[in-house]
Formats: sequence, C-alpha cells, structure tokens
Amino acid sequence: MSLATETEMSRSAIDDFLSNTETGVISLAREDEPYSLPISYGYDADTGTFYMRLVSTPDSQKRSFLGSEPQVRLVVYDENDDGTLYRSVVAAGILDEIDPTEMSVEEIEQYGEARRPLFEIWGAKKDELEIQLYKLEPSELTGRRTEIDRDDE
Repeated sequence: MSLATETEMSRSAIDDFLSNTETGVISLAREDEPYSLPISYGYDADTGTFYMRLVSTPDSQKRSFLGSEPQVRLVVYDENDDGTLYRSVVAAGILDEIDPTEMSVEEIEQYGEARRPLFEIWGAKKDELEIQLYKLEPSELTGRRTEIDRDDE
C-alpha cells in the first residue's frame, strides 16, 4: 500500500527547485480563450523573476496572444526516477516584453540561463521568425511537493 504526503513548498524550496529546473508550460489567456506552450526559462531567485525567449512568426497564434498582454500561468514540474517524489510550482502574472537595447547585464545573464532545445523545428524560414524576450514577475507563486511512501509488503 502506498501513502502520499503532500506539503506546500517554502519560498526557499521553490527558489531552489526553479533554479535547477529549466522547462515548463506557459498558458496565455485572453477573454475565454487559452493558449499553452512548452518553454524554457531562466530564473533569478533573488528577485523571483522568470526570463524567457519566445519565437514566433508574424501571423502566428502565439504572436496574437502575446500582443494582447495576456494573463499567464507558468507551470514547472518534475518527478524523480522511481516516482516517489513529485514537485510542481505555479507562477501567475503578466508577461512584460523586454527591449534588448535596454537590458541590464543581470538580465542578459538570466537569458543566458534559459536552455535552448537541442534541435528546433519551425514551419517557417529562419528569417521569418521573430525572437521576443520576456520577463515574468509573478503576482502569485505557489509550490507543492508530494512524497510517496511505498510499502513493499
């Protein structure tokens, strides 16, 4: 019989988890329509700020959502190899686009922390893609940790 214990993560546990995890799923919303996509991010534990690069084409659905200053939720989660520990963090707020010419050295370093995929597949030519830089300073940040004690009887 398995027994699961779920606890709320402390802010320091959340910061440690987010600093050592690189990917999540961000959901953008406008009116009653959601749009979700996987992303990679950099995280500054000192300020609680996420940094991300989002790539889109001029007529993409992603671009139309990003242009509407949407409310967002970013979900970051993981599970250990034997399935006995599961952690998740949810950050909510509004994405702010960053002008690359106005970035501080610290912000540039954070974008360097955002992992890029090993390969990228786009349905458009490279010169049609636009990379936009964003930051998310969450108005809400919560984390849960679930540990499963497996009784091997």
